[in-house]
Amino acid sequence: MSKLFDETPSREGTYSFKWQKYQGKDILPAWVADTEFRCAQPILDAIQQRVTHGNLGYVLPSQCLPAIDAVCRWLKEKHDWEINADWLVWTPGVVPAFNAVCKAYCKPGDKVLIQTPNYPPLLAAPKLNGLERVDIATVEQDGRFTLDFEQLEREASDPACTLMILCNPMNPVGSVLNADELSKIGDICKQHNVVLCSDEIHCDLILESQHKHLPAGRDASLSHNSVTLMAASKTFNIAGLGASFAIIPDSRLRQSFNQAAAGIVPWVNQLGLVATEAAFTQCDDWHQQQLAYLKENRDLLVERINNIDGLSVTAAPATFLAWVDASKLNVDDVQKWAEERGVGPSPGKDFGAPDHFRINFGCSRQFLTAILDRLSSK
Repeated sequence: MSKLFDETPSREGTYSFKWQKYQGKDILPAWVADTEFRCAQPILDAIQQRVTHGNLGYVLPSQCLPAIDAVCRWLKEKHDWEINADWLVWTPGVVPAFNAVCKAYCKPGDKVLIQTPNYPPLLAAPKLNGLERVDIATVEQDGRFTLDFEQLEREASDPACTLMILCNPMNPVGSVLNADELSKIGDICKQHNVVLCSDEIHCDLILESQHKHLPAGRDASLSHNSVTLMAASKTFNIAGLGASFAIIPDSRLRQSFNQAAAGIVPWVNQLGLVATEAAFTQCDDWHQQQLAYLKENRDLLVERINNIDGLSVTAAPATFLAWVDASKLNVDDVQKWAEERGVGPSPGKDFGAPDHFRINFGCSRQFLTAILDRLSSK
């Protein structure tokens, strides 16, 4: 099992966004949320077959039935969600999708509810679209992170609030919302006429069997008031191919979304469609093996980080990202502290928490050990 993930390809000369940041420096990149793993062989074979064919002309995603069927199959088998194919809207990433959502369901000056800390492009979306961001705090309860529901209820009651953008599983804290929490969100949004956009790009990276991802659009209270964003990109390390999808059961919301995206958001390219199809039909075993490997990585990271003076981390049940509390280091710049030790995590200030940083543990055990050894150095 481990050989699949122990032997990661060098990214030298690939112009990897993750590695370019520290090019020429003795700093191990542990930031951007893509893994160091080689793609599953069926994905590579499917891409190679299409390239060998030799014609890479236009393919309209809504006409690519094998990819559509693959998404429907995956959602039914993995998430117990049987969708209609016409609910599916292809997008070249979740970032353009949640920006399109801002355009579709808000007017200038409206307020958008966003949990914090959160993924930087998501935090930036309201301002980019002439909207006001309202931060909903993440709170820790019994060693688990969740939303501040009292604050959510209070802020959602403002008539100017027309949209909530949720990240589930949460990035960067790694929590998976349970049925009660999702129903609370659904009830609050419905009561106050707030549309929910749920970014679920990490939904297939649940590391604990007792946790189960619950798609927002599957919930009865949200089925006609939500946009659910998903992709194979994080799970199968194909983010560079720019393929994701929105699931919008309500025809009115779907039409508004399509109108907002029209002429701005490009089609998903055909290699992204091919890769998604292969990922969701031929890579189940690879997926399960990766989850087992990531769980071992997470457990190693939690043990080692919690033995470093000034640092602490919770064993999150999802994602390959660890949210490290560095507030007890008592330093002015925790990012600088990490980089001086030769590690480049995601800066906590980008997520709204400058006394934290985020470590990507989607890498070989050897690479992760090197990261942890450097952070442990005096």
